[in-house]
Amino acid sequence: MSRNFELLQNIGKEQNIFEQTAEVLIAPAPQEVVAELPVEPVAPVLSLNEHELEEVNKLVQRLFLMPGAESARAVVFSSTEPGNGCSWMVSRVAETLAGQTRASVCLVDANLRNPGQHEAFGIENHHGLSDALRFPDPVGHFVKNLARPNLYLMSCGAPVENGASLVSSDRMRVRIGELRNAFDYVLIDTAATSVCNDSVVLGGVCDGVVLVLKANSSRRESVKRAVSEMQAAKARVLGAVLNQRTFPIPDAIYNKL
Repeated sequence: MSRNFELLQNIGKEQNIFEQTAEVLIAPAPQEVVAELPVEPVAPVLSLNEHELEEVNKLVQRLFLMPGAESARAVVFSSTEPGNGCSWMVSRVAETLAGQTRASVCLVDANLRNPGQHEAFGIENHHGLSDALRFPDPVGHFVKNLARPNLYLMSCGAPVENGASLVSSDRMRVRIGELRNAFDYVLIDTAATSVCNDSVVLGGVCDGVVLVLKANSSRRESVKRAVSEMQAAKARVLGAVLNQRTFPIPDAIYNKL
C-alpha cells in the first residue's frame, strides 16, 4: 500500500501549527545552534519516494522550523491504533530533521511493547531506554550515533516486564530533561493510545503530541477520545498526520475531526 499521507488541521481547539505559509525559513535552533538548510538537500538514509519526502519536509518545517513562533523541541509521536505507521513516520521525521539542520536530533524508542526503531536503522538493541530508566549512568551512554553525525537513537533497550511503570515513573521525567539538555530536538516514539496511555503521560512533560492516523481505518471517536485524554493530562496536541491516504479527501472533512 502507498505510504502517501497528508497533514490534518484543526484537531480540537489546539493551536494550528500546520498552517500554510507562503515562505519557509529556518528558525534558530535552541542552545545557540543555528539550523541551516543546506544549499543541496541531503538525501535521506531511510527510504522515501519523492512524494513522501515532500510531505515529510512539510511536516518538519511546520512542526519544528516555523519562523516567528516558539518551535517544539521535544515531541511525542503516537497513533490511535497499532498499525497506523507511527514508528515509520517518526523515524523519517527525525532523519529528515537531522538532514535539514545542524542541530542535534535524538530519536527515542519508548514503545517498549513493540519496539522497532533499532531494526529501522539496522543497529543492535541494547543499552537503551529501559536500561536508562534502571541504571544511573549518564544519558549519553544509552544513545547511539546513526549515519548522520547529528542524528542519534536511544533504542528501547533490554526487555522488561514493568515497562508501563518505567515510562510513567519520575525517572522517565528526569531522563527526558537530560535528553533535552543534551540534544536540540528529542522525538519520542510511543505505543498506540488504544494499547496504553504512555503517550498521554509523556505528552504532559514534553512540548506536545502528534497523532498519526491511518486513512480508512482511524475512527473519529478514537481520535476524539485520545485528544480528550491528552487535554485532561495537559498534554498539548500539536496536530495529526493522515497516513496511507490513497484518495483525495475534502478539507471540509479534515476540519471536522
